[in-house]
Amino acid sequence: MKPFDANGTFGPIIKQDGLRRTAVRGAGVTIVSSGMSFAVQIAATMVLARLLTPADFGIVTMVTTFSLLLCSFGLNGFTELILQREHVTHSLASNLFWINIAVGLLLTIAFAASGSLIALFYHDPLVKHVVEGMSLTIVTGSFSVIHVALLNRAMRFTAVSANNIVSRVASVAVSITLALTGWGYWALVAGYVAQQISTSVGAWILCRWTPGLPRRVPGTGAAVRFATNVYSHFSFNYFALNTDNLLVGWRFGAQALGFYKKAFDIFFLPLCQLLSPISAVVVTTLSRFNREFDQYRRYLLAGISVLSFLGMAVGADLTLVGRDLIRLFLGQHWEEAGRIFMFFGPGIGVMLLYNTHGWIHLSVGRPDRWFRWGVIEFLCTVCLFFVALPWGPKGIALAWTVSFFILMFPAFRYAGGPINLGVAPIFAIIWKFFVASVVAACTTAWLIHMVQFEATPGALGAFARFLSTSLLFLLLYISAVVALHRGFGPIYQTARLISDLLPRRSVHRPVGVIPSAAVTSSLSPGAD
Repeated sequence: MKPFDANGTFGPIIKQDGLRRTAVRGAGVTIVSSGMSFAVQIAATMVLARLLTPADFGIVTMVTTFSLLLCSFGLNGFTELILQREHVTHSLASNLFWINIAVGLLLTIAFAASGSLIALFYHDPLVKHVVEGMSLTIVTGSFSVIHVALLNRAMRFTAVSANNIVSRVASVAVSITLALTGWGYWALVAGYVAQQISTSVGAWILCRWTPGLPRRVPGTGAAVRFATNVYSHFSFNYFALNTDNLLVGWRFGAQALGFYKKAFDIFFLPLCQLLSPISAVVVTTLSRFNREFDQYRRYLLAGISVLSFLGMAVGADLTLVGRDLIRLFLGQHWEEAGRIFMFFGPGIGVMLLYNTHGWIHLSVGRPDRWFRWGVIEFLCTVCLFFVALPWGPKGIALAWTVSFFILMFPAFRYAGGPINLGVAPIFAIIWKFFVASVVAACTTAWLIHMVQFEATPGALGAFARFLSTSLLFLLLYISAVVALHRGFGPIYQTARLISDLLPRRSVHRPVGVIPSAAVTSSLSPGAD
């Protein structure tokens, strides 16, 4: 793809009549590719968990707690700017590219020099050299940010998804190869570096654009301020997400952090697989309609309805089968991670819904409000962490769950201010799915206890319990949803959405402008 024409104007503009179809198909592609990437990651985790120790994972997590924040400069900021901005020129993109590279280089040097301080904080001398190795991920990742953002702006979601899969495979291949030869935690470090290099090479191949020299261009300052607001929010949110790693690693050591991190990864898995893959699609398409507030609100609520149906089911089911899932994929010596996960599970569905409030802030062009809310989120979450710290990693996990229940409705109330979206319509959608998930989960747990189901020990027994429990829960959950909604409406809506998301499907009827809006016509006929 060549993003700019001879005049330096962004070229691949999709017309209004093709935007909806492209958005729906793009969401389908990203979700399918995310599933493929997930399959690769699961296979890698199953292998690496048996080749490396929890302490190996813990040492690397101690370092990535800092490095991933620095790697995200530009990725969270310039990406949203390029997606949301009405006009992007070759000169502006070039300036952003060089700004991102310069900052990335400075952060790389600073991070590498901070290795001794980070090792002192964790009381572990091994951390110093891992910091120096992980610092390479910052500058190598900087080369792909603008190119990937331009691909997303042009809605070349298939190309972006393919690049992500290839980079994930490259990372996994390097990590497993080195782990087999006895590199220990260095296998994980090398995998992170390989992933960033592969992403950058692929982005330059797919987006045939060479940035020009930096020069004074009107709008550069405003663009940097927009990106700074987005990155500032991301930073506060990142600190809230990773203060737990800091506290667990500092207070309880690398092995405890290794167990905790694996439980946390499963906790955040639905966010990565259901929400993150379509975020770029949502922000890109919804931004084109941010002045038609009635239609905007209708599509957003339709999306929240489908996400509630799926998210509450996933969260409740993982609460029931999380321990067996960890036994199956990681092995018996990760049992402690399963016990920690039991305190994460109840917050999964609410977490998914909570994180959609960021779509509203970005699509209406108000990252400043998102940043301010991020400060509140950070303070609330960190306070809960410190309260829960005496109870160890399990207490921190419970603090996460409580934080999402506390913050969800205030977050929607604040985000919806500019479009006059209150909490009442969102609550009216969510509560039935929440009640259905609680009733189904409690009934499933009671039935399993009464039957006193016994299965073969080991991985085979874990799989049997996982499958039987999930099927029983799914049957009870769907029954409860049908009873509370007095019909099969939510099921039809979700099935229709999945059908619309299929990349090869030919769409002839009007659909919503965002992926989740594909269900709108069943919620409100004639909306289009």
